[in-house]
Amino acid sequence: MAAENLCNGTVNGKMRTSEGKTPFLIGVAGGTASGKSTVCKRIMEKLGQVDVDHTERQVVCISQDSFYRELTPENKLKAAKGQYNFDHPDAFNEDLILQTLQDILAGKKCQIPVYDYRTNSRTDQYITIYPADVVLFEGILVFYFPEVRDLFHMKLFVDTDSDTRLARRVIRDINERGRDLEQVLKQYMNFVKPNFEEFCLPTKKFADVIIPRGADNTVAIDLIVQRIRDFLFNRARGVMNPHTLSSAQSAASSPTTEGGANAASSNHRPAHRTGSGDKQRTCLH
Repeated sequence: MAAENLCNGTVNGKMRTSEGKTPFLIGVAGGTASGKSTVCKRIMEKLGQVDVDHTERQVVCISQDSFYRELTPENKLKAAKGQYNFDHPDAFNEDLILQTLQDILAGKKCQIPVYDYRTNSRTDQYITIYPADVVLFEGILVFYFPEVRDLFHMKLFVDTDSDTRLARRVIRDINERGRDLEQVLKQYMNFVKPNFEEFCLPTKKFADVIIPRGADNTVAIDLIVQRIRDFLFNRARGVMNPHTLSSAQSAASSPTTEGGANAASSNHRPAHRTGSGDKQRTCLH
């Protein structure tokens, strides 16, 4: 389905185009099995959004995996043998990602393709994303494409040890995706690891907030959840939208004093800024 046909501008028969309702768009990047989706899930849980009907959610999550390109018959055969590169930027439909996020920012209802990891292809089903106040978009290369990257109001990078990520991927791909150990390891060494180092890891410098240890970093998640709560509270009072940003982003990406939000670790070490020049970001230990 063409990108322009995936979205329309109504929800429950009503147009949602108010500038004040532009969603707060948060990108969540990181390597394979770093815990991106789990971090998003924890955020949703803490905000009480998991059990809310999808038509009423204030916070929604979308995976970049939904935007893999359709494979040719030849590429499907390669994929079945673990010989297709799903970790390269060319594997994703950049135009469809961009168009979908632009429509979401315009307050439109969108249909997101459903991806089947066992068959390495889209199904004939779609997930409807209704206008929300906060949208999480997670994936390995969400910061790689400049036009897409520039849409995010806040950018998070989940930074997890490579051995941990490999172990998680092996277990996940064997148990959930029906692959054998040899195939998983070959794919990791041939595609996943080199592409992470070439395409994903360099995008870490674009992050506003770096989250070591993924979902195990409960302090970091709590801080981000509090920023989202502040955003939702201020939006309800009519005093904040993502264009004016950003008490949400500036508070999340700057340390505080007197033992406040800077105690972002189980060891109570302060968050610190990394980077150079005008680009600063917070690493939440």
